Amino acid sequence: MSDAAGLVVLAGRIIFAVFFGFVAGWSAHVKMGSNMEGYAKQMKFPLAAIAGWPTGLWLIAGSLSIALGVWPDVGSLMIIAFLLPALIYFHRYWEVDESQKMMQSGFFWRNAFGIGACLVFFGMFVTLGDGLRYAITGALFDF
Repeated sequence: MSDAAGLVVLAGRIIFAVFFGFVAGWSAHVKMGSNMEGYAKQMKFPLAAIAGWPTGLWLIAGSLSIALGVWPDVGSLMIIAFLLPALIYFHRYWEVDESQKMMQSGFFWRNAFGIGACLVFFGMFVTLGDGLRYAITGALFDF
């Protein structure tokens, strides 16, 4: 990977990590943890107690893994492990009132997009291995 390509990929990793680490992780799940836990209970999520700050810390850890390049493949899987249950439990737009349908649909597809992006990241990280530029470590997995 060239230096220029490495910088482009690094910029993408950082932008991605800012959203999931700061916006979703810190601003939503850590700072508003009790709200997130309450919503999880309302939606009958079986592990509602982890929906607040524990999930926020999980998102921050996964995001830092991707941005810093510390086993970034694992960080990608960590974000998927958050997004998949969120997609299934919390944003079932087809079950909500019309007044909530558009908002929940947006959240559903945002999470689906995030899963797709994480799968692309995962594939790229395991393919590049130690060839990923501007990373502290290579991928943990090797395909």
